[in-house]
Amino acid sequence: MLPQELGDRSALYEKLKHGTTTVGIVCSDGVVLATDRRVTAGTYVAHKRGRKLFMLDDKKAATIAGLVADAQMIMDFLKAHINNLKLTNRGPVTTRAVANLASNVLFSSRYYPYIVQFIIAGFDERGPSIYVLDWFGTLTEEKFIATGSGSPYAIAVVETMLKKNPAIADALPVIAKAVRASIERDPGSGEGIDVITITQEGIRELTDAEISKLLA
Repeated sequence: MLPQELGDRSALYEKLKHGTTTVGIVCSDGVVLATDRRVTAGTYVAHKRGRKLFMLDDKKAATIAGLVADAQMIMDFLKAHINNLKLTNRGPVTTRAVANLASNVLFSSRYYPYIVQFIIAGFDERGPSIYVLDWFGTLTEEKFIATGSGSPYAIAVVETMLKKNPAIADALPVIAKAVRASIERDPGSGEGIDVITITQEGIRELTDAEISKLLA
């Protein structure tokens, strides 16, 4: 990377640094993803109902952290290419293939990187899985992960409360409490919680009432 370009981009990131909390957990019967809703630009709360969960197809979704414009553009790109791959291959696309595509996009822009971090999750013939990507395209498969400014608080709750090989029913209260812990301690996270599950049947988003019961 050219030093000047990296310096300019890093300086911009520091000026517009976004706070958030996103969490993903792989379960025996699917995947659970959760995020907060606050969108920030430095200390300014830019939006109180920001959408950080993106449905990529009927059994794949992603969370975003970082610069919103960068993340939204890549999400639109991924959805378009997933549809194209489905038509070309006449069949479903694996979660790993979607994660690899996102990794290639990020790596190809490493000289002027997108300031983003993604959790890409899905359910395919291999079962449930989640992949984590940083702004240079580094790709790792995880059993559970948290990203964003509130991640230290969230991951502490997950590691403390989550049992081995959990079912979705076991993971739901843990992931909700993990995001709540971040909201209570991280000024970049707040305004409520969004939660989805991904199973063999597809994607389901929990209502606010269901989330409140998980936190009770």
